[in-house]
Amino acid sequence: MKRMVLLLALAGLALPSAALAKGPSEAVITGPGLDKQIVITGAEETGSPMMTFIDETGFFPAAFGQQPSPMLPAKPKGNLGPRFKIDYKVPGGDGENFRLVQDLYPYAKPNALTYMKPGQDIFDMKAPGGWYASAYLKQVLVDHGLPKAAPAATAPAAAKSAGFFSTGRIGAALAAALLLGAGLTWFAIRHRPRQHPA
Repeated sequence: MKRMVLLLALAGLALPSAALAKGPSEAVITGPGLDKQIVITGAEETGSPMMTFIDETGFFPAAFGQQPSPMLPAKPKGNLGPRFKIDYKVPGGDGENFRLVQDLYPYAKPNALTYMKPGQDIFDMKAPGGWYASAYLKQVLVDHGLPKAAPAATAPAAAKSAGFFSTGRIGAALAAALLLGAGLTWFAIRHRPRQHPA
């Protein structure tokens, strides 16, 4: 019995401090179409707003790693929709706070996506980061104030994406105008009235 207790104690000492680390105390979401930033705070308790949110963003496997890993093998293909940003504040020891940033694509299809850049400092390690998909994250965000539909593109942006303000079209229009002007000038010179000597 004593040997079992000793083995359990040694196993506990062998765990990295990251495995015992707490999660964020605050998450601030900013992005296009938001009238104001979305702030999520609270305790890490089962069913709490904070725990539900960080479960759906994949914060723990992205920040600390997990086996088997739920992270996606690579960035999903296709249009992911507008990009938002999550700024996490993670309490450390002696009043220190760690700051981690995660990209958020709530309108991606078929599921919302997050991406944490690898190498961010968290306790005594570097976050492994990566892509994470969640079927419920968008609804969680809508419950906190995210619009149900992605913000519409502005008119100039939509026109630009359609090619109306592309360099090629502007160049073609200028070339056509110059050719037209040269043609009119040649026509005017060619057909100007001749002056006869008195």
